[in-house]
Amino acid sequence: MNYRHAYHAGNFADVWKHLALVFCLDHLALKEAPFRVLDVFAGIGCYDLKSDEAQRSPEWQDGIGRLWAAEAPPVVRRYLEAVVSAGDGPMTYPGSPALIAQGLRRQDKGLFCELHPEDFQALTLYFSSSRNLKIECRDGWEAIRAHLPPIERRGLVLIDPPFEQKGEFARLVQALNDGLERWATGTYILWHADKDRDQTRHYRAALAQTGARLLGADLQVAAPHEGVGLVSCGLTIANPPFGLEDALKEAGAYLAALFSRGSVSKAEIAQISGRW
Repeated sequence: MNYRHAYHAGNFADVWKHLALVFCLDHLALKEAPFRVLDVFAGIGCYDLKSDEAQRSPEWQDGIGRLWAAEAPPVVRRYLEAVVSAGDGPMTYPGSPALIAQGLRRQDKGLFCELHPEDFQALTLYFSSSRNLKIECRDGWEAIRAHLPPIERRGLVLIDPPFEQKGEFARLVQALNDGLERWATGTYILWHADKDRDQTRHYRAALAQTGARLLGADLQVAAPHEGVGLVSCGLTIANPPFGLEDALKEAGAYLAALFSRGSVSKAEIAQISGRW
């Protein structure tokens, strides 16, 4: 795997994905019973926005960079609080493992999988002193079958492949099927790069066939012909926690305007059926 998230850390897609992740973690922590979180494409713990990779492709400037001085609604402010708390300073951006680790309590557990050798080493070093975390150099798709169900009845799985290989949509559908078959009570956050709307519609229709309760949440910052690089992404959340739909609608309306880079910027949040 050649994908390195350091080139994209803190971009609009990270903000959208991690805002939903923080909300779900907060919701899990409302009850005393332990929960487990599985992050199957973990990357590294925290990203240096001053690094050569981040400066070569400074996508964070049109993402988290636009948020620092903004007057954000409460749900976005809560995400920013988590970013500040989980990060290593003002010019760092915490990846999903750091946000998850911050959201765990003593009774909860996290499992991070990363296949890239250098990123796996960095991730292992970053969390070397954490007792309730386990880190594996393992293919993310295999991890879903290998580690579900956990002992805990509550928790979530984050699946955000890099979308640099063919067949990622089909793998996401299979991953959700595998996950729900093993752990029907878990919450699943699936991220996708939205590069072809027809393909996305087929993907969502296939997910609907699982019969799970699904919430779709898409964020677009420019029309395809206007933007450079990724301009649209989406989340599909299986077994979404109460309140997530309203929270994403509030955040999406705000972030679509803030992150706009062209004539078309919008957020679409809706429950998914076979007619999506």
